[in-house]
Amino acid sequence: MRKVLGGMIRVGSVLLILTGMLVASFGLTPAAAQEADLSFLQTRAEASDYEQTTGYDEAIGFLEVAAAQSSDLHLTHFGYSFEGRKLPLVIWGTVSAHPESMREDPRLRIFIQANIHAGEVCGKDAMLALIRDLAGGRYESWKETVILIIAPIYNVDGNERLSLHNRPRQNGPVGGMGQRPNAQDLDLNRDHMKLASPEARSLVGMINTYDPHVLIDLHTTNGTRHGYHLTYSPPLNPNTDPAIDELLRNELLPDVTSSIRERHGWEFYYYGNLPFRSGDPGWYTFDHRPRFNNNYVGLRNRVAILSEAYAYAPYRERVLASRAFVEHIVTWSAGNASRIQAAIADASEKDLSGTSFGVRAAHKASETPVDILLGEADMVRNPYSGAAMLVMNKETRIESMTEYGSFAPTESVTLPASYVVLPDARGLQDLLDDHGIAYQVASESSSVRGERFAIDSTRVAERSFQGVQERTLFGRYVAEQIDIPIGALVVPVNQPLGRLAAYLLEARSDDGVVNWGKVDRYVEENHAYPVLRLPVKAADR
Repeated sequence: MRKVLGGMIRVGSVLLILTGMLVASFGLTPAAAQEADLSFLQTRAEASDYEQTTGYDEAIGFLEVAAAQSSDLHLTHFGYSFEGRKLPLVIWGTVSAHPESMREDPRLRIFIQANIHAGEVCGKDAMLALIRDLAGGRYESWKETVILIIAPIYNVDGNERLSLHNRPRQNGPVGGMGQRPNAQDLDLNRDHMKLASPEARSLVGMINTYDPHVLIDLHTTNGTRHGYHLTYSPPLNPNTDPAIDELLRNELLPDVTSSIRERHGWEFYYYGNLPFRSGDPGWYTFDHRPRFNNNYVGLRNRVAILSEAYAYAPYRERVLASRAFVEHIVTWSAGNASRIQAAIADASEKDLSGTSFGVRAAHKASETPVDILLGEADMVRNPYSGAAMLVMNKETRIESMTEYGSFAPTESVTLPASYVVLPDARGLQDLLDDHGIAYQVASESSSVRGERFAIDSTRVAERSFQGVQERTLFGRYVAEQIDIPIGALVVPVNQPLGRLAAYLLEARSDDGVVNWGKVDRYVEENHAYPVLRLPVKAADR
Protein backbone atom coordinates (compact mmCIF):
# COMPACT_ATOMS: atom_id res chain seq x y z
CA MET A 1 0.00 0.00 0.00
CA ARG A 2 1.26 3.50 -0.87
CA LYS A 3 2.25 5.66 2.04
CA VAL A 4 0.17 8.80 2.63
CA LEU A 5 2.25 11.75 3.86
CA GLY A 6 0.47 14.88 5.11
CA GLY A 7 -2.16 15.03 2.35
CA MET A 8 0.17 13.65 -0.31
CA ILE A 9 0.72 10.27 -1.89
CA ARG A 10 4.02 8.96 -3.14
CA VAL A 11 3.99 7.32 -6.60
CA GLY A 12 7.52 6.18 -7.29
CA SER A 13 9.69 9.17 -6.39
CA VAL A 14 6.93 11.72 -6.91
CA LEU A 15 4.70 13.28 -4.26
CA LEU A 16 1.18 13.97 -5.48
CA ILE A 17 -1.11 16.35 -3.64
CA LEU A 18 -4.40 14.90 -2.42
CA THR A 19 -7.54 16.45 -1.07
CA GLY A 20 -10.25 14.83 1.04
CA MET A 21 -10.24 11.11 1.70
CA LEU A 22 -8.03 8.69 -0.19
CA VAL A 23 -10.78 6.99 -2.16
CA ALA A 24 -10.59 3.29 -2.85
CA SER A 25 -10.68 3.83 -6.59
CA PHE A 26 -7.15 5.26 -6.45
CA GLY A 27 -5.68 2.02 -7.67
CA LEU A 28 -4.18 3.32 -10.93
CA THR A 29 -6.70 1.32 -12.94
CA PRO A 30 -8.99 2.62 -15.69
CA ALA A 31 -12.11 4.30 -14.42
CA ALA A 32 -15.62 3.34 -15.41
CA ALA A 33 -17.35 4.95 -18.38
CA GLN A 34 -19.32 7.44 -16.24
CA GLU A 35 -17.68 10.60 -14.95
CA ALA A 36 -15.28 9.70 -12.14
CA ASP A 37 -14.47 11.70 -9.03
CA LEU A 38 -10.78 12.58 -9.36
CA SER A 39 -10.86 15.44 -6.87
CA PHE A 40 -8.03 13.76 -4.94
CA LEU A 41 -5.69 14.72 -7.79
CA GLN A 42 -4.73 18.39 -7.75
CA THR A 43 -2.15 20.55 -9.41
CA ARG A 44 0.32 22.42 -7.25
CA ALA A 45 -1.51 25.62 -8.20
CA GLU A 46 -4.87 24.31 -6.96
CA ALA A 47 -3.45 22.87 -3.74
CA SER A 48 -1.56 26.07 -2.86
CA ASP A 49 -4.50 28.39 -3.55
CA TYR A 50 -2.63 29.49 -6.68
CA GLU A 51 0.47 30.71 -4.85
CA GLN A 52 2.69 28.11 -6.56
CA THR A 53 3.04 26.39 -9.90
CA THR A 54 3.64 22.72 -10.69
CA GLY A 55 7.18 21.36 -10.95
CA TYR A 56 8.36 18.92 -13.60
CA ASP A 57 8.46 15.78 -11.43
CA GLU A 58 5.08 16.67 -9.95
CA ALA A 59 3.66 17.11 -13.44
CA ILE A 60 4.95 13.73 -14.59
CA GLY A 61 3.51 12.00 -11.54
CA PHE A 62 0.23 13.85 -11.99
CA LEU A 63 0.02 12.74 -15.64
CA GLU A 64 0.88 9.12 -14.79
CA VAL A 65 -1.97 8.97 -12.29
CA ALA A 66 -4.41 10.73 -14.64
CA ALA A 67 -3.56 8.38 -17.53
CA ALA A 68 -4.14 5.37 -15.34
CA GLN A 69 -7.75 6.43 -14.75
CA SER A 70 -8.94 6.16 -18.37
CA SER A 71 -8.32 3.89 -21.33
CA ASP A 72 -8.89 6.94 -23.55
CA LEU A 73 -5.94 8.84 -22.07
CA HIS A 74 -2.37 7.92 -23.05
CA LEU A 75 0.88 9.35 -21.69
CA THR A 76 3.92 9.27 -23.93
CA HIS A 77 6.70 11.72 -24.83
CA PHE A 78 7.78 13.44 -28.03
CA GLY A 79 11.46 14.04 -27.39
CA TYR A 80 13.97 15.30 -24.87
CA SER A 81 15.11 18.64 -23.54
CA PHE A 82 18.65 20.02 -23.69
CA GLU A 83 19.27 18.55 -20.21
CA GLY A 84 17.73 15.20 -21.13
CA ARG A 85 14.28 15.44 -19.58
CA LYS A 86 11.42 13.78 -21.42
CA LEU A 87 8.92 16.10 -23.08
CA PRO A 88 5.57 14.65 -21.96
CA LEU A 89 2.71 14.26 -24.42
CA VAL A 90 -0.85 13.29 -23.55
CA ILE A 91 -3.24 11.87 -26.15
CA TRP A 92 -6.95 11.68 -25.44
CA GLY A 93 -9.95 10.32 -27.28
CA THR A 94 -8.56 7.23 -28.93
CA VAL A 95 -7.95 3.65 -27.84
CA SER A 96 -4.77 3.48 -29.94
CA ALA A 97 -2.33 6.35 -29.65
CA HIS A 98 -0.14 5.06 -32.47
CA PRO A 99 0.61 7.98 -34.84
CA GLU A 100 -0.24 6.06 -38.00
CA SER A 101 -3.64 4.97 -36.74
CA MET A 102 -4.32 8.50 -35.51
CA ARG A 103 -3.50 10.01 -38.91
CA GLU A 104 -5.92 7.55 -40.52
CA ASP A 105 -8.66 8.49 -38.03
CA PRO A 106 -11.20 10.83 -39.66
CA ARG A 107 -11.56 12.97 -36.54
CA LEU A 108 -10.01 16.39 -36.07
CA ARG A 109 -6.67 16.39 -34.24
CA ILE A 110 -6.09 19.36 -31.91
CA PHE A 111 -2.67 20.00 -30.36
CA ILE A 112 -2.40 22.19 -27.25
CA GLN A 113 0.99 23.40 -26.06
CA ALA A 114 1.79 25.22 -22.82
CA ASN A 115 4.86 26.52 -21.01
CA ILE A 116 7.04 27.32 -24.04
CA HIS A 117 8.15 30.23 -21.85
CA ALA A 118 8.48 28.73 -18.39
CA GLY A 119 7.69 31.96 -16.59
CA GLU A 120 4.30 31.96 -18.32
CA VAL A 121 2.87 29.03 -16.40
CA CYS A 122 -0.90 29.52 -16.36
CA GLY A 123 -1.37 27.35 -19.45
CA LYS A 124 0.58 24.52 -17.84
CA ASP A 125 -1.54 24.42 -14.69
CA ALA A 126 -4.71 24.88 -16.77
CA MET A 127 -3.90 21.95 -19.07
CA LEU A 128 -2.94 19.64 -16.21
CA ALA A 129 -6.36 20.28 -14.65
CA LEU A 130 -8.04 19.76 -18.02
CA ILE A 131 -6.22 16.45 -18.49
CA ARG A 132 -7.41 15.28 -15.09
CA ASP A 133 -11.00 16.08 -16.01
CA LEU A 134 -10.62 14.40 -19.39
CA ALA A 135 -9.54 11.30 -17.50
CA GLY A 136 -12.61 11.66 -15.31
CA GLY A 137 -14.94 11.61 -18.31
CA ARG A 138 -16.13 15.22 -18.27
CA TYR A 139 -15.81 15.87 -22.02
CA GLU A 140 -17.08 12.67 -23.59
CA SER A 141 -19.04 14.49 -26.32
CA TRP A 142 -15.80 15.82 -27.83
CA LYS A 143 -14.70 12.29 -28.72
CA GLU A 144 -17.22 12.06 -31.55
CA THR A 145 -15.23 14.46 -33.73
CA VAL A 146 -11.97 15.32 -31.91
CA ILE A 147 -8.70 13.79 -30.71
CA LEU A 148 -6.65 15.93 -28.31
CA ILE A 149 -2.84 15.98 -28.20
CA ILE A 150 -1.50 17.97 -25.25
CA ALA A 151 2.03 19.03 -24.29
CA PRO A 152 1.36 20.72 -20.93
CA ILE A 153 4.98 21.50 -20.00
CA TYR A 154 7.08 22.09 -23.12
CA ASN A 155 10.04 24.08 -21.74
CA VAL A 156 10.80 21.55 -19.04
CA ASP A 157 14.34 22.74 -18.27
CA GLY A 158 13.26 26.36 -17.94
CA ASN A 159 10.42 25.23 -15.67
CA GLU A 160 12.92 23.84 -13.15
CA ARG A 161 14.85 27.11 -12.89
CA LEU A 162 12.34 28.35 -10.34
CA SER A 163 12.87 31.79 -8.83
CA LEU A 164 10.86 34.43 -7.03
CA HIS A 165 12.57 36.96 -9.30
CA ASN A 166 11.54 35.58 -12.69
CA ARG A 167 8.98 37.98 -14.26
CA PRO A 168 8.87 39.88 -10.94
CA ARG A 169 6.07 42.33 -11.86
CA GLN A 170 3.72 39.56 -12.93
CA ASN A 171 0.78 39.03 -10.57
CA GLY A 172 1.83 35.61 -9.31
CA PRO A 173 2.29 32.86 -8.73
CA VAL A 174 3.94 34.59 -5.79
CA GLY A 175 5.88 31.43 -4.93
CA GLY A 176 7.95 31.81 -8.09
CA MET A 177 8.05 30.45 -11.61
CA GLY A 178 10.53 29.23 -14.18
CA GLN A 179 12.58 31.21 -16.67
CA ARG A 180 11.79 32.28 -20.22
CA PRO A 181 14.55 30.46 -22.19
CA ASN A 182 15.56 26.81 -22.16
CA ALA A 183 18.79 25.50 -20.63
CA GLN A 184 20.73 26.64 -23.74
CA ASP A 185 19.48 30.17 -23.09
CA LEU A 186 17.41 29.96 -26.28
CA ASP A 187 13.91 31.34 -26.61
CA LEU A 188 11.96 28.35 -27.90
CA ASN A 189 9.39 30.68 -29.46
CA ARG A 190 12.07 32.08 -31.76
CA ASP A 191 13.37 28.67 -32.83
CA HIS A 192 10.77 27.30 -35.22
CA MET A 193 12.75 28.06 -38.39
CA LYS A 194 16.38 27.51 -37.37
CA LEU A 195 15.61 24.53 -35.08
CA ALA A 196 18.72 25.05 -32.95
CA SER A 197 17.30 23.42 -29.81
CA PRO A 198 16.45 19.77 -29.21
CA GLU A 199 13.07 20.92 -27.93
CA ALA A 200 12.16 22.68 -31.21
CA ARG A 201 13.37 19.75 -33.31
CA SER A 202 11.29 17.45 -31.12
CA LEU A 203 8.23 19.68 -31.44
CA VAL A 204 8.42 19.91 -35.23
CA GLY A 205 9.05 16.16 -35.35
CA MET A 206 5.88 15.64 -33.33
CA ILE A 207 3.95 17.88 -35.74
CA ASN A 208 5.26 15.85 -38.67
CA THR A 209 4.39 12.59 -36.91
CA TYR A 210 0.91 13.31 -35.56
CA ASP A 211 -0.08 15.98 -38.11
CA PRO A 212 -2.54 17.97 -35.96
CA HIS A 213 -5.09 20.16 -37.75
CA VAL A 214 -5.44 22.81 -35.03
CA LEU A 215 -2.59 24.02 -32.80
CA ILE A 216 -3.03 26.20 -29.70
CA ASP A 217 -0.04 27.85 -27.98
CA LEU A 218 -0.61 29.13 -24.42
CA HIS A 219 1.33 32.16 -23.10
CA THR A 220 1.10 35.07 -20.64
CA THR A 221 1.59 38.71 -21.69
CA ASN A 222 2.91 41.50 -19.47
CA GLY A 223 2.85 44.40 -21.92
CA THR A 224 0.37 47.26 -22.19
CA ARG A 225 -2.07 47.67 -19.32
CA HIS A 226 -5.43 46.76 -20.79
CA GLY A 227 -8.81 45.43 -19.73
CA TYR A 228 -8.72 42.00 -21.36
CA HIS A 229 -8.28 38.81 -19.39
CA LEU A 230 -6.76 37.20 -22.47
CA THR A 231 -5.63 38.29 -25.91
CA TYR A 232 -5.09 36.03 -28.91
CA SER A 233 -3.68 35.94 -32.40
CA PRO A 234 -4.15 33.90 -35.58
CA PRO A 235 -1.12 33.36 -37.86
CA LEU A 236 0.29 36.76 -38.87
CA ASN A 237 2.47 35.93 -41.87
CA PRO A 238 0.83 37.43 -44.99
CA ASN A 239 1.52 34.20 -46.91
CA THR A 240 -0.92 32.26 -44.70
CA ASP A 241 -3.66 30.72 -46.81
CA PRO A 242 -6.54 33.25 -46.99
CA ALA A 243 -9.25 30.66 -46.25
CA ILE A 244 -7.55 29.64 -42.99
CA ASP A 245 -7.07 33.28 -42.00
CA GLU A 246 -10.71 34.11 -42.73
CA LEU A 247 -11.99 31.08 -40.83
CA LEU A 248 -10.13 32.27 -37.75
CA ARG A 249 -10.76 36.02 -37.99
CA ASN A 250 -14.35 35.92 -39.25
CA GLU A 251 -15.73 32.93 -37.38
CA LEU A 252 -13.80 30.93 -34.79
CA LEU A 253 -12.22 33.76 -32.79
CA PRO A 254 -15.30 36.07 -32.80
CA ASP A 255 -17.59 33.16 -31.88
CA VAL A 256 -15.33 32.01 -29.05
CA THR A 257 -14.98 35.60 -27.79
CA SER A 258 -18.78 35.97 -27.61
CA SER A 259 -19.17 32.63 -25.85
CA ILE A 260 -16.54 33.55 -23.25
CA ARG A 261 -18.21 36.90 -22.57
CA GLU A 262 -21.62 35.30 -22.22
CA ARG A 263 -20.52 32.46 -19.98
CA HIS A 264 -17.72 34.00 -17.90
CA GLY A 265 -18.10 37.77 -18.25
CA TRP A 266 -14.49 38.19 -19.42
CA GLU A 267 -13.38 40.30 -22.35
CA PHE A 268 -10.98 38.70 -24.84
CA TYR A 269 -9.52 40.39 -27.93
CA TYR A 270 -6.72 40.29 -30.49
CA TYR A 271 -3.22 40.54 -29.04
CA GLY A 272 -1.72 44.02 -29.15
CA ASN A 273 0.25 46.72 -27.42
CA LEU A 274 0.44 50.48 -27.54
CA PRO A 275 3.71 51.85 -28.98
CA PHE A 276 6.37 51.39 -26.34
CA ARG A 277 8.68 54.35 -26.99
CA SER A 278 7.83 55.78 -30.42
CA GLY A 279 5.56 55.22 -33.38
CA ASP A 280 2.09 56.21 -34.48
CA PRO A 281 -0.65 55.66 -31.87
CA GLY A 282 -2.47 52.38 -32.33
CA TRP A 283 -2.97 48.78 -31.22
CA TYR A 284 -0.01 46.80 -32.59
CA THR A 285 0.24 43.04 -32.83
CA PHE A 286 3.71 41.49 -32.56
CA ASP A 287 5.56 39.99 -35.57
CA HIS A 288 4.85 38.22 -38.85
CA ARG A 289 7.93 36.02 -39.02
CA PRO A 290 7.54 32.23 -38.74
CA ARG A 291 10.18 31.93 -36.02
CA PHE A 292 7.08 32.35 -33.81
CA ASN A 293 4.92 29.27 -33.30
CA ASN A 294 1.57 30.48 -34.61
CA ASN A 295 3.12 32.04 -37.73
CA TYR A 296 5.14 28.91 -38.42
CA VAL A 297 2.08 26.69 -38.07
CA GLY A 298 0.17 28.96 -40.46
CA LEU A 299 2.84 28.45 -43.13
CA ARG A 300 2.27 24.71 -42.69
CA ASN A 301 -1.39 25.24 -43.71
CA ARG A 302 -2.76 24.53 -40.27
CA VAL A 303 -5.09 26.42 -37.95
CA ALA A 304 -2.95 28.15 -35.31
CA ILE A 305 -4.03 30.19 -32.31
CA LEU A 306 -1.81 32.10 -29.87
CA SER A 307 -3.24 32.67 -26.39
CA GLU A 308 -1.85 35.37 -24.07
CA ALA A 309 -3.42 35.49 -20.61
CA TYR A 310 -3.02 38.90 -18.97
CA ALA A 311 -0.09 38.89 -16.54
CA TYR A 312 -1.61 41.38 -14.10
CA ALA A 313 -4.86 39.47 -13.58
CA PRO A 314 -4.86 37.16 -10.52
CA TYR A 315 -3.06 33.90 -11.19
CA ARG A 316 -6.18 31.84 -10.54
CA GLU A 317 -8.12 33.86 -13.11
CA ARG A 318 -5.31 33.47 -15.67
CA VAL A 319 -5.41 29.72 -15.25
CA LEU A 320 -9.18 29.61 -15.57
CA ALA A 321 -9.22 32.01 -18.54
CA SER A 322 -6.61 29.93 -20.40
CA ARG A 323 -8.58 26.77 -19.76
CA ALA A 324 -11.88 28.36 -20.80
CA PHE A 325 -10.30 29.61 -24.03
CA VAL A 326 -9.11 26.10 -24.88
CA GLU A 327 -12.46 24.55 -23.98
CA HIS A 328 -14.39 26.95 -26.20
CA ILE A 329 -11.95 26.50 -29.10
CA VAL A 330 -12.24 22.72 -28.86
CA THR A 331 -16.03 22.90 -28.68
CA TRP A 332 -16.20 25.19 -31.73
CA SER A 333 -13.73 23.04 -33.63
CA ALA A 334 -15.60 19.86 -32.75
CA GLY A 335 -18.74 21.36 -34.26
CA ASN A 336 -16.92 22.55 -37.38
CA ALA A 337 -14.40 19.74 -37.85
CA SER A 338 -15.23 18.99 -41.49
CA ARG A 339 -14.95 22.66 -42.47
CA ILE A 340 -11.56 22.99 -40.79
CA GLN A 341 -10.28 19.84 -42.48
CA ALA A 342 -11.58 21.01 -45.87
CA ALA A 343 -9.82 24.39 -45.54
CA ILE A 344 -6.57 22.67 -44.61
CA ALA A 345 -6.83 20.20 -47.51
CA ASP A 346 -7.52 22.97 -50.02
CA ALA A 347 -4.55 25.03 -48.77
CA SER A 348 -2.22 22.03 -48.88
CA GLU A 349 -3.22 21.09 -52.42
CA LYS A 350 -2.57 24.51 -53.95
CA ASP A 351 0.32 24.86 -56.38
CA LEU A 352 1.86 28.24 -55.57
CA SER A 353 4.42 28.09 -58.38
CA GLY A 354 4.31 31.30 -60.39
CA THR A 355 2.38 33.25 -57.73
CA SER A 356 3.43 36.31 -55.73
CA PHE A 357 4.97 35.55 -52.33
CA GLY A 358 5.99 38.03 -49.63
CA VAL A 359 9.51 37.71 -48.25
CA ARG A 360 9.37 40.83 -46.05
CA ALA A 361 6.40 42.55 -44.45
CA ALA A 362 5.21 45.45 -42.31
CA HIS A 363 2.18 46.17 -40.14
CA LYS A 364 -1.03 46.90 -42.03
CA ALA A 365 -3.36 49.58 -40.65
CA SER A 366 -7.05 48.89 -40.18
CA GLU A 367 -9.38 50.76 -42.55
CA THR A 368 -11.33 52.26 -39.65
CA PRO A 369 -10.51 52.82 -35.96
CA VAL A 370 -11.38 50.11 -33.45
CA ASP A 371 -12.37 50.33 -29.79
CA ILE A 372 -9.66 49.03 -27.46
CA LEU A 373 -10.36 48.29 -23.79
CA LEU A 374 -7.51 49.79 -21.79
CA GLY A 375 -7.07 49.38 -18.06
CA GLU A 376 -5.01 50.19 -15.01
CA ALA A 377 -2.96 48.19 -12.52
CA ASP A 378 -2.01 48.85 -8.92
CA MET A 379 1.47 48.39 -7.55
CA VAL A 380 1.70 45.93 -4.64
CA ARG A 381 4.50 43.95 -3.00
CA ASN A 382 5.10 40.25 -3.44
CA PRO A 383 4.76 39.07 0.18
CA TYR A 384 7.70 36.66 -0.17
CA SER A 385 10.24 38.39 -2.41
CA GLY A 386 9.35 41.96 -1.51
CA ALA A 387 9.46 42.89 -5.20
CA ALA A 388 6.86 45.13 -6.76
CA MET A 389 3.98 43.46 -8.64
CA LEU A 390 1.27 44.93 -10.83
CA VAL A 391 -2.32 43.92 -10.04
CA MET A 392 -5.17 44.47 -12.50
CA ASN A 393 -7.94 46.65 -11.10
CA LYS A 394 -11.49 47.31 -12.27
CA GLU A 395 -10.80 50.68 -13.88
CA THR A 396 -11.19 50.42 -17.65
CA ARG A 397 -11.72 52.83 -20.48
CA ILE A 398 -12.39 52.49 -24.18
CA GLU A 399 -10.12 54.31 -26.61
CA SER A 400 -10.69 54.35 -30.36
CA MET A 401 -7.52 53.90 -32.38
CA THR A 402 -6.05 52.40 -35.53
CA GLU A 403 -5.38 48.68 -35.24
CA TYR A 404 -2.23 47.20 -36.72
CA GLY A 405 -3.32 43.60 -36.36
CA SER A 406 -2.12 42.12 -39.63
CA PHE A 407 0.75 42.43 -42.10
CA ALA A 408 1.21 43.20 -45.78
CA PRO A 409 4.26 42.33 -47.90
CA THR A 410 6.81 45.09 -48.43
CA GLU A 411 8.83 42.91 -50.80
CA SER A 412 7.60 40.00 -52.89
CA VAL A 413 8.95 37.49 -55.38
CA THR A 414 7.34 35.29 -57.99
CA LEU A 415 7.73 31.73 -56.76
CA PRO A 416 9.62 29.28 -58.98
CA ALA A 417 8.62 25.73 -59.82
CA SER A 418 11.50 24.41 -57.68
CA TYR A 419 14.52 25.39 -55.66
CA VAL A 420 17.87 23.69 -56.18
CA VAL A 421 20.07 23.39 -53.09
CA LEU A 422 23.70 22.82 -54.07
CA PRO A 423 25.56 19.96 -52.36
CA ASP A 424 28.10 22.34 -50.81
CA ALA A 425 25.37 23.98 -48.70
CA ARG A 426 26.19 21.87 -45.66
CA GLY A 427 23.41 21.30 -43.21
CA LEU A 428 20.46 22.40 -45.34
CA GLN A 429 19.43 18.83 -46.09
CA ASP A 430 19.17 18.10 -42.36
CA LEU A 431 17.11 21.25 -41.88
CA LEU A 432 14.72 20.30 -44.70
CA ASP A 433 14.42 16.81 -43.21
CA ASP A 434 13.69 18.19 -39.75
CA HIS A 435 10.89 20.38 -41.13
CA GLY A 436 9.46 17.51 -43.18
CA ILE A 437 9.89 19.31 -46.51
CA ALA A 438 9.93 17.02 -49.55
CA TYR A 439 12.76 17.06 -52.11
CA GLN A 440 14.50 14.87 -54.66
CA VAL A 441 18.23 14.21 -54.83
CA ALA A 442 19.69 14.69 -58.30
CA SER A 443 21.14 11.38 -59.45
CA GLU A 444 22.84 12.83 -62.52
CA SER A 445 24.15 16.23 -63.51
CA SER A 446 22.27 18.51 -65.87
CA SER A 447 22.29 22.02 -67.26
CA VAL A 448 19.05 23.99 -67.44
CA ARG A 449 17.79 27.52 -67.79
CA GLY A 450 17.28 28.87 -64.30
CA GLU A 451 18.01 31.70 -61.90
CA ARG A 452 20.76 32.46 -59.44
CA PHE A 453 20.79 35.23 -56.87
CA ALA A 454 23.54 37.72 -57.75
CA ILE A 455 24.77 39.22 -54.47
CA ASP A 456 25.52 42.94 -54.52
CA SER A 457 26.30 43.15 -50.81
CA THR A 458 25.63 41.47 -47.50
CA ARG A 459 24.94 42.82 -44.03
CA VAL A 460 25.59 40.98 -40.78
CA ALA A 461 24.08 42.19 -37.51
CA GLU A 462 26.60 43.56 -35.03
CA ARG A 463 24.89 41.90 -32.09
CA SER A 464 24.07 38.23 -31.71
CA PHE A 465 20.41 37.24 -31.43
CA GLN A 466 19.56 33.76 -30.15
CA GLY A 467 23.17 32.74 -30.71
CA VAL A 468 23.23 33.95 -34.33
CA GLN A 469 24.45 37.13 -36.03
CA GLU A 470 21.60 37.54 -38.46
CA ARG A 471 22.48 38.12 -42.11
CA THR A 472 20.74 39.91 -44.97
CA LEU A 473 21.63 39.55 -48.66
CA PHE A 474 21.14 42.32 -51.20
CA GLY A 475 21.00 41.68 -54.92
CA ARG A 476 18.71 40.31 -57.58
CA TYR A 477 17.88 37.11 -59.45
CA VAL A 478 19.63 36.67 -62.78
CA ALA A 479 18.39 34.30 -65.51
CA GLU A 480 21.14 32.13 -66.94
CA GLN A 481 22.15 28.57 -67.73
CA ILE A 482 22.73 26.83 -64.41
CA ASP A 483 24.39 23.52 -63.60
CA ILE A 484 22.62 21.05 -61.33
CA PRO A 485 25.29 18.67 -59.98
CA ILE A 486 24.81 15.15 -58.71
CA GLY A 487 23.63 15.29 -55.10
CA ALA A 488 21.79 18.60 -55.42
CA LEU A 489 18.43 18.77 -53.72
CA VAL A 490 15.48 19.72 -55.93
CA VAL A 491 12.73 21.15 -53.71
CA PRO A 492 9.36 21.56 -55.48
CA VAL A 493 7.10 24.45 -54.50
CA ASN A 494 4.09 22.30 -55.41
CA GLN A 495 3.94 20.35 -52.15
CA PRO A 496 1.95 20.68 -48.91
CA LEU A 497 4.83 22.54 -47.23
CA GLY A 498 5.57 24.73 -50.27
CA ARG A 499 4.98 27.98 -48.35
CA LEU A 500 7.41 26.94 -45.63
CA ALA A 501 10.00 25.76 -48.16
CA ALA A 502 9.85 29.10 -49.97
CA TYR A 503 10.21 31.13 -46.76
CA LEU A 504 13.24 29.08 -45.77
CA LEU A 505 14.99 29.14 -49.15
CA GLU A 506 14.26 32.53 -50.68
CA ALA A 507 17.44 34.63 -50.69
CA ARG A 508 15.70 37.76 -49.40
CA SER A 509 13.49 36.05 -46.81
CA ASP A 510 13.61 37.80 -43.45
CA ASP A 511 13.43 34.49 -41.55
CA GLY A 512 15.08 31.88 -43.76
CA VAL A 513 18.40 30.08 -44.00
CA VAL A 514 20.25 33.28 -44.90
CA ASN A 515 18.95 35.15 -41.85
CA TRP A 516 19.88 32.34 -39.46
CA GLY A 517 23.44 31.92 -40.72
CA LYS A 518 22.83 28.50 -42.25
CA VAL A 519 24.79 29.41 -45.42
CA ASP A 520 27.34 31.85 -43.96
CA ARG A 521 30.37 29.76 -44.89
CA TYR A 522 29.29 29.31 -48.50
CA VAL A 523 28.38 32.99 -48.92
CA GLU A 524 31.67 34.19 -47.44
CA GLU A 525 33.84 31.78 -49.42
CA ASN A 526 32.07 32.09 -52.78
CA HIS A 527 30.21 35.41 -52.60
CA ALA A 528 27.24 33.47 -53.92
CA TYR A 529 24.00 32.00 -52.63
CA PRO A 530 23.89 28.17 -52.82
CA VAL A 531 20.19 27.93 -53.68
CA LEU A 532 19.13 28.26 -57.32
CA ARG A 533 15.65 28.59 -58.79
CA LEU A 534 13.92 26.79 -61.63
CA PRO A 535 11.22 29.20 -62.86
CA VAL A 536 7.81 28.13 -64.07
CA LYS A 537 7.77 28.07 -67.85
CA ALA A 538 5.50 30.69 -69.35
CA ALA A 539 3.43 28.00 -71.05
CA ASP A 540 2.90 26.21 -67.72
CA ARG A 541 1.60 29.22 -65.82
